[in-house]
Amino acid sequence: MIKEEKVNLENETHLNQLASVGQIAAGIAHEVKNPLTAVKGFLQLLQQESDSQYINIAQTELDNAITTLNNLLQVSKPELEDEELQSINLAVEIESILNLFQDKLYDITVVKDFKDTETLIVGKKSQFKKAFFNLIKNAIESIEGKGTITLSHALQNNEVIVTIKDTGAGIPEEKLALLGTPFFTTKAEGTGMGLTQVFSAIYQHGGQVIVESKENQGTTFTIKIPLRLQMDKGVVRKLNLIYKDSFSIRDFFLKNRKIFEERLLDEAINVKDKIEEIHKIGNINLLNNAHKLVMFVVEEREHELISFAKQEGIAWAKHSLTLAFKLEWVHAIRRTLWDFLYNYDIKNGSESNRDSFFALEKKINELIDQFFTHFFISYSTYKDELIEKQRTLVENLSVPIIPINKDICILPVTGKIDMIRVHTIQDKVFDEIENQHIQILILDLSGAAPMDGEITRQLLKIIEGISMMGCKTIVTGIRAEIVKSIISSGVGFMNQAEFKGTLQVALNDVIYNHKQPQEV
Repeated sequence: MIKEEKVNLENETHLNQLASVGQIAAGIAHEVKNPLTAVKGFLQLLQQESDSQYINIAQTELDNAITTLNNLLQVSKPELEDEELQSINLAVEIESILNLFQDKLYDITVVKDFKDTETLIVGKKSQFKKAFFNLIKNAIESIEGKGTITLSHALQNNEVIVTIKDTGAGIPEEKLALLGTPFFTTKAEGTGMGLTQVFSAIYQHGGQVIVESKENQGTTFTIKIPLRLQMDKGVVRKLNLIYKDSFSIRDFFLKNRKIFEERLLDEAINVKDKIEEIHKIGNINLLNNAHKLVMFVVEEREHELISFAKQEGIAWAKHSLTLAFKLEWVHAIRRTLWDFLYNYDIKNGSESNRDSFFALEKKINELIDQFFTHFFISYSTYKDELIEKQRTLVENLSVPIIPINKDICILPVTGKIDMIRVHTIQDKVFDEIENQHIQILILDLSGAAPMDGEITRQLLKIIEGISMMGCKTIVTGIRAEIVKSIISSGVGFMNQAEFKGTLQVALNDVIYNHKQPQEV
């Protein structure tokens, strides 16, 4: 009991510290943000007249400053966020967040122990998603090389308890009490705002944050969220939107585009921070593309929607963008679209009956599914073609048939030869002899690794096949260990091939002999 009282006292003290810092920060942020925004506007005007690198640098630094101020405002005044309470399944949200880090988990083992996964809490979903995104991101970044992250979820004593444990660098004991303070961080580059948001979000929902850490051993964050009266899942929201009696659905979406984008960013909270990065990497404007998709859907322009999906699939595949972000983005578009359709129906004064609602639901969701289908087919096709091109390139590099003239070619074989490579050599050699009408093939084995009996027998069959196609084989550079493996295998090349000590000797002989008839 004493331990629990101590934890509660620490949480209350930390919350008071955040509140105090928040009050000061909010005032500073408001005062500083306005002039910075004005300066940014003037820089944009100057940029149109002059392409100066210094203006670009100033623009970048201003963007960084405004982003920091926005983060500070968000932490200090979270109630300013116009977000409704809703039922949240933390186990599901954590699984979704993990998908966003697939490209960073190659050397990291993720262990999950999820229990009571149907338990729901009540809160502001975007704040929880940001909090757990930051915690998982920190856990991954704390590990250099290989490591393990263990996540657990359980219901105990009317609390949902989530733990995130890593085997990373750990945090010095004397610095644990400072965690969550704005601008305090243990990273070389960072502002500390991520953990500040974590503490603020959890405390705002009546929860607890417990941190245990040892240097060079890792850190464990334990998050406790009390259960509250659960709300209905999937409640459609009434929004304050512009509407006129003459509005078509298209007019309605165009007039309320800004609000749609704001709601969409609230829904896709984890993609929100990646919008600029995705635009820089692939020149993909997510908000503009979301607007295009919505217009194609509400106007039932199926062919244009399919063409657009294919373009998007190629763009995401070409730049190797994370598919999890695309999935979350399109699902967020779908949810926001339904919120707007619901509000249009109400304002239009013709609330749908059951039949018309299900007809609309079928039409809208089929179009979104069409987008998904053609996006993924296009994405997969591009990736498959890229893999095939790379495979062909690797094969060509592993079987480099080098022409000396129109009749003579060299095949230098280097490294280890396995069954896959033997078949590749066979296919490539036979095709080239047929297509290029090669008369003499010099097979140079000076760089080949020792071969076992089966590989030697397969190589003999290839030489037999070369002879059957009317091409002469000259083998060069056979080292002692390869000769030993050939002898021990009980097979020979004597009737199918000619042997020369070195490639240079073979080239001198074949080129000289090849010219002799022309000189007589």
